[in-house]
Amino acid sequence: MLSASCSVTVVVLLITVCKTNGDSVTQTEGLVILSEGSSLTLNCNYQADSYSEFLFWYVQYLHEGPQLLLKSTTENQRMEHHGFHATLVKKDSSFHLHKSSLQLSDSAVYYCALRDTVRGTTGEVEHKPRGSGALE
Repeated sequence: MLSASCSVTVVVLLITVCKTNGDSVTQTEGLVILSEGSSLTLNCNYQADSYSEFLFWYVQYLHEGPQLLLKSTTENQRMEHHGFHATLVKKDSSFHLHKSSLQLSDSAVYYCALRDTVRGTTGEVEHKPRGSGALE
C-alpha cells in the first residue's frame, strides 16, 4: 500500500505600522512561511502616550480590503475569532496574535494597530464574511 504525503505552505506577510503622535506599534516583520497545521504567533508590542489603549488585529486577504480580526481594550481578556486569539497585556504593552493550527485559508497580510484604522470598528467587533469585498 502506497502512502502519499502532501505539504501545504501557509504564507503570512506582516507589515509594521509606523509611529505617529508619540504612539507606536511594532510587530513581527517580513514574510512568515509555515506549513498547514503549524502554530502561529505574531508579536505586537506598542507604546502609547494616551490613556486609552485600543488594540486591533486586522487581516487582509488577497484582492480584498483589510478586515477586523480582533480588538481589545480590556487587560487580560482573551479575545477569539476563527481560531485566532490574542490577550492585551498592558504591563508588557503587548497584544500577540496566536493560532494553534494554521489552514491554507489563513494566508494573508496581518496588521496590528493601536488605533482604529478601518471605518466602523471602534464599537462592537464586526466581522465580515470572506469574499465580501469592500468595506462599508
